[in-house]
Amino acid sequence: MSLIEIRDVVAGYGGAPILNGVNIAIEQSDIGVIVGPNGAGKSTTLKAVFGLLKVESGAISFAGEDITNSLPDKLVPKGLSFVPQEKNVFTSMSVEENLEMGAFTRNDDFTATLEWVYGMFPPLLEKRHQKAGELSGGQRQMVAMGRALMSQPRLLLLDEPSAGLSPRYVIEIFEQIVKVNKAGVGILMVEQNARQALAFASKGFVLANGQNRFTGTGAELIADPEVARSFLGGEAKR
Repeated sequence: MSLIEIRDVVAGYGGAPILNGVNIAIEQSDIGVIVGPNGAGKSTTLKAVFGLLKVESGAISFAGEDITNSLPDKLVPKGLSFVPQEKNVFTSMSVEENLEMGAFTRNDDFTATLEWVYGMFPPLLEKRHQKAGELSGGQRQMVAMGRALMSQPRLLLLDEPSAGLSPRYVIEIFEQIVKVNKAGVGILMVEQNARQALAFASKGFVLANGQNRFTGTGAELIADPEVARSFLGGEAKR
């Protein structure tokens, strides 16, 4: 049984749907990467999973439970966390205050989790008393991911984690994502740096016009000539 299963989902923001029957399934051990052109429905898929827009038809299950159209405040305690692309930190609050906000659904002592997050993202420890708004883009992304991890999720949804980052920070954020996954957290992410992201993805999903065009391992998609030509901007790499 997959940890998250999206079956024939149709959804949008009113009017014509953006998703027209999307199917995605990954295990907790997976890094799943959704790629495709602008307007393909990538970010919309994550928002549909996290209850941020209405699913018109189809179903979404998490750990065997139907969560279709469940609200975010019900999903976080179940083990789902979402990091949006924009406005994903509280800029006027310190790094540590941001992280503590991620534990708002917990009633237990989260000190050990906080120490674990600092271990995952070492630059945050030395900047823990600094305002998040004063950090670099890459460090702000670490804060956003760290805050999402404070709820101890089984699955982390990431919307364009490398957006706007320098090439150095893109590599660093991707390395951190792999590290988080190896610690036992499933990853489902949308990414514009498609070739780089698919290189470490165990599952890859190419969307176009709100539908699946290609599904496979990251390596299979990178090696597929049609995927490379149409979606990765070049020749397939083998």
